[in-house]
Amino acid sequence: MSKKVVILGGGYAGVKAALTLYKKKKKNEDIDIVVIDKNSYHTLLTELHEVAGNRIPEGGIIVPLKDIFKYTDVEIIKDEIINIDFNSNKLISEKTQYEYDYLIIAAGSEPNFYDIEGMKEHSLTLWSYDDAIRIREHIKECFFLASSEKDAEKRKELLTFVVGGGGYTGVEIVGELTIWVKALCREYGIPRSDVRLVLIEALPNILSNLKDKNIARSTKYMQKKGIEILLDSPISRVFPDHLEIKNKAGIKTRTLIWTAGVRASCITDEIDISKGKSCRLKVDGYSSTQHENVFAAGDIAAFISNDDVLPALVETALQTGETAARNILADIRGKEKEVLKPNLHGVMVSIGSYFAVSEIMGKQLPVIFSIILKYMVNIHYLFGIGGFELVIKYIKHEFLYKKQPKTIIEDHISVLSPTFWLVPIRLWLGYSWLTEGISKIREGWFEKAMLAGLPADANSSASATETGEKVFRIITDTTPQWYAWIADTIIIPNALFFQVLIILAEVGLGLAFLSGTFTFIAGIVSIAMNINFLLSTGLYDYNYWYIPAALVTLGGSGKAFGLDYYLIPYLKRQWNYFVKNKRIKLFLFR
Repeated sequence: MSKKVVILGGGYAGVKAALTLYKKKKKNEDIDIVVIDKNSYHTLLTELHEVAGNRIPEGGIIVPLKDIFKYTDVEIIKDEIINIDFNSNKLISEKTQYEYDYLIIAAGSEPNFYDIEGMKEHSLTLWSYDDAIRIREHIKECFFLASSEKDAEKRKELLTFVVGGGGYTGVEIVGELTIWVKALCREYGIPRSDVRLVLIEALPNILSNLKDKNIARSTKYMQKKGIEILLDSPISRVFPDHLEIKNKAGIKTRTLIWTAGVRASCITDEIDISKGKSCRLKVDGYSSTQHENVFAAGDIAAFISNDDVLPALVETALQTGETAARNILADIRGKEKEVLKPNLHGVMVSIGSYFAVSEIMGKQLPVIFSIILKYMVNIHYLFGIGGFELVIKYIKHEFLYKKQPKTIIEDHISVLSPTFWLVPIRLWLGYSWLTEGISKIREGWFEKAMLAGLPADANSSASATETGEKVFRIITDTTPQWYAWIADTIIIPNALFFQVLIILAEVGLGLAFLSGTFTFIAGIVSIAMNINFLLSTGLYDYNYWYIPAALVTLGGSGKAFGLDYYLIPYLKRQWNYFVKNKRIKLFLFR
């Protein structure tokens, strides 16, 4: 009998639950999987600050749901659910109703304004794709207006930017702003000293969940960058042009970015289900609610571990989403459900592009490793939901399409140029490798050993023996001793074998470059081959240009005018299909 599993929400928990259901269900199980979300895309919430702070384009933080569930039978429905009837197993929107046998509520969370007067009306939140764009455009407008504002007080209000909340999101967005405002000041002719950045926190410390050392490092870095940090400063009221702080002087500003708290999605206000703090749905160890066929996962769920509710983190969402999916399958199969044993590895907080702190498994990592780790975590996640295609897109946005002021190295590698103009170099390099391979075949490299060492009275790369037979000497006076040992011990005694490998490599490189097939890999192999020649006999006047030419081909010349244009996308599709279906489909055209 068919079972219909509906997942409400296409966030981290919802995506994980849907992919787990699809991958773990058996071929003979008739299970329909449906994802319902008000958006057609999945938002990378942990990267919202990068768009709001104008580090990357907005396309870098969204992934179309159709791309995530490509090559699966998961159905995607774009609709906004306003209520749930648990008695009749129906989700209700303004235009229709959706039936389910099992339901996973993964509708996420939204900002919590804590009933602060004027906060909802006059602050900017950072909790969605639209929020990030709204903040970015608002800040641009403030600088534009300030550049022509004659009234000193009004100009000061426009150039004062306040972030409410010293948690992860607040620290990350103010870190982005401190970099971006430098470029904005140059663009609008405004002195940097006229811009005020303020981070307000109601608690005695920012990043209160981190260890004291990381709190101190983060505080010192932000203050060095000109960020004012106000602690023990709860905001009491907000107005269009200023805000009030309990027991302290207020601040005149047109910009308050509110990041100080979250609560479960507003749908929890409508549904009849047990709730905990911040309206999060109470669940048991199986991620199940009081209704046996209804589960909750992610930020909307109050999963208790060690007498405390799990924090609203991506790892929490992924683990509860997977648990809900596995236990639905267990229930369908009549097997025992599994209790989730949370395994949270840690947190990372970036403060702009060049500073980050992290605590992984109780360890505090150095800044550079924290920065790298944040990138690697995102790459790992994107690879899991969409393969190489999403990873490449992420890398391009983070390094090639970066919009903020860059270091000299970043500035150069992010210059995008038409790769078509690399094709002539690629073709000439391919022709050169091919002719080298063919010339060796004509010289008899397939038939007799040609590689030799260095005689006592010669150091040329090519010479003749006493019988007049030509040899190719791979050791000279300039050859490093360790390489000479490898040549004497391994290569020369097996000369014919290595000669065949060299010919195959040269001919293969020639064909690869000429046809534009696996050009990136061919470029790496070409560089390695030339380094090998350089170590043995050195480069000659006719092939010294091979290494820089191979470096140029790494820029995608095979996609511009070559088979890579068709082959690389095809292989990406195959990998994506294989990851989700554990098999390949030969004719996979889209």
